[in-house]
Amino acid sequence: MTTTARQRATDVAIAALVIGVELAASLATSRWHGAPESRPGTFGIILVVTSGLALLARRRYPVAVLAIVLGTTLGADALGARAAWLGLIVAFFTAVLRGRRAAAIASLVIGYAASVWSGTSESNLLLAAGLVTLLSVAELTRVAAARTAADRRGREEAAARRASDERLAIARDLHDVVAHSISVINVQANTALHLMDRQPDRAREALTAIREVSGQALTELGSVLGALRDTAAPLAPAPGVARLDELAARARDAGFAVSVAAEGSARPLPAGVDAAAYRIVQEALTNAVRHSGGRAANVLLRYGDEDLAIEVSDDGGGALPAGGGGGAGSGNGLAGMAERARALGGSVDAGPRPGGGFLVLARLPG
Repeated sequence: MTTTARQRATDVAIAALVIGVELAASLATSRWHGAPESRPGTFGIILVVTSGLALLARRRYPVAVLAIVLGTTLGADALGARAAWLGLIVAFFTAVLRGRRAAAIASLVIGYAASVWSGTSESNLLLAAGLVTLLSVAELTRVAAARTAADRRGREEAAARRASDERLAIARDLHDVVAHSISVINVQANTALHLMDRQPDRAREALTAIREVSGQALTELGSVLGALRDTAAPLAPAPGVARLDELAARARDAGFAVSVAAEGSARPLPAGVDAAAYRIVQEALTNAVRHSGGRAANVLLRYGDEDLAIEVSDDGGGALPAGGGGGAGSGNGLAGMAERARALGGSVDAGPRPGGGFLVLARLPG
């Protein structure tokens, strides 16, 4: 059953209950007072039934229903239906919960004034205390409902933010995997085409490198996309600094000399920092292969007491990578590195070196 259907069924049950209780209570009250002639007549019964039926629209028109129920309740009370107040309580609570407090307070004032004027209340002071209590309970209920709704919205917004962060992380990983692998494949394909006729052995080596790099790229893509599927996909080893030698080997296959070194006491890194370090080096090497115009790059990891510094330098022209390398506003390349570092509380600086070439310097906690 849908939420709307459940609400409709609940409203019908409440309306039927209110009508039944009010009619039974009014008849019983007249007997208790020993005055059968004071029983509600036909018109009084019609007013009681009308009051109950009006509650069917209380969710959509809380103020209008409150006004109708107040009028029919006062009329029914004047005609002998002495206990016809249950519907008014339901309409009052609905108005308060729907944020129509002014209308609810006005109905209390009108109802109390009518009771005092008609003299039907045996204790007007007791009635006033009951009305104030009713208003207080209704307001507390409204506040509790509002707080529950706010908590629910907060949880939904937090879940949406987490999903957005996960999609962004997946997009970054896709960019890193595709950009790096396609760069190597492109260089090797050009090499194979250039050497196909003159040096077939070297062309064969280039084609073999293309096969290996493309296979590795497919494995990594399967690992990244596995997070988007319901069924588990074969996962590649998690990227991390332990796999930097593999990354350097791919760049060497593209004819780019890469060295990897470390300073300080190497130690296990938090998973997020480990993956971010790998992706930052991967993106820096991709930019060097595609844009620097150089032939060599150096990767240096410096393990500090509380952080990890990553330096990737090349011997190219030192120009800022364009296109896929991305500027600050592209969302890829250098901007992607900076976002990864910021997400962990780190930073990335990149730019031409004074002596020539391009330098990427990243600092990550851990």
